[in-house]
Amino acid sequence: MSVSLSRTFYLLAGLFALAVPLLGIYPVFMMKLLCFAMFACAFNLLLGFSGMLSFGHAAFFGAAGYVTGWLASVHGWGTLPAILAGTAASALLGLLIGAIAIRRRGIYFAMITMALAQLVYFVCLEAPFTGGENGLQGVPRGTLLGLVPLKSDVAMYYLVLAAFVAVFVFIRRVVHSPFGQVLKAIRENEPRAISLGYEIDRYKLVAFVLSATLAGLAGSLKALVLGFATLSDVLQANSGEVILMTLVGGTGTFFGPVAGAAIVVTLQEYLSDLVGGWVTVIIGAVFVACVLLFRRGIVGELAALRRRR
Repeated sequence: MSVSLSRTFYLLAGLFALAVPLLGIYPVFMMKLLCFAMFACAFNLLLGFSGMLSFGHAAFFGAAGYVTGWLASVHGWGTLPAILAGTAASALLGLLIGAIAIRRRGIYFAMITMALAQLVYFVCLEAPFTGGENGLQGVPRGTLLGLVPLKSDVAMYYLVLAAFVAVFVFIRRVVHSPFGQVLKAIRENEPRAISLGYEIDRYKLVAFVLSATLAGLAGSLKALVLGFATLSDVLQANSGEVILMTLVGGTGTFFGPVAGAAIVVTLQEYLSDLVGGWVTVIIGAVFVACVLLFRRGIVGELAALRRRR
């Protein structure tokens, strides 16, 4: 995509995002979409730009939501401190899981992340402060810096939008930095990166922790937006959904995970009332169609088509 076309696209997308409350679009739906788009972008940093497939990223998303919800509802923490605490908790969890997982590669790495994520799920199920199967209910949104009440959906939407833009810009900066170029080298040819003298385990661990931290930020915001944190946030199916979003949109692209999240969340939101449980089948059919017709994902194929032309 040319520079001018890319800037035009991002300008139009930004104007649309800013005008959402004026267009009559349900703000809570858009906030949920942005939270999952952040989650998918964080996962894409790990898979698309580092070449590591995690089957347990819901652990970071859900754990941060639980920490934020617990501190805000039980201990009366302010909005920003609760979000920062939840994000920090996911970063620490990412450090612990990543230090174990990066010792293996390929399917073994994926299986370790899935097993440790299941451990986090059972902790959330049995721990007394998580509410068990009922989860944490009535999580207050609070106020922003004691000035802006976030009970208003419009105010909360712009906070989530600002967080999404910050995450998106941060990921672009990381990928285009020398650190990001090393990650791409590891993804393309790990033995060659080792032969060049790079300590690949250190790079992979930093990428894993960054991805976990950003996923935790998304989970913290989602808990505040919806007012609850439940076991579905740490469920293995949530890890599968973020993989689906990333693959449908296009791994290794910046806007691909956003497009994938928009497709999946929209289908879940608007088809569940019409077809019930069949929405899962429809999403699966969309995934199969994308794998067969768009091997690079929707955005990846569009970018490749433009390059060919």
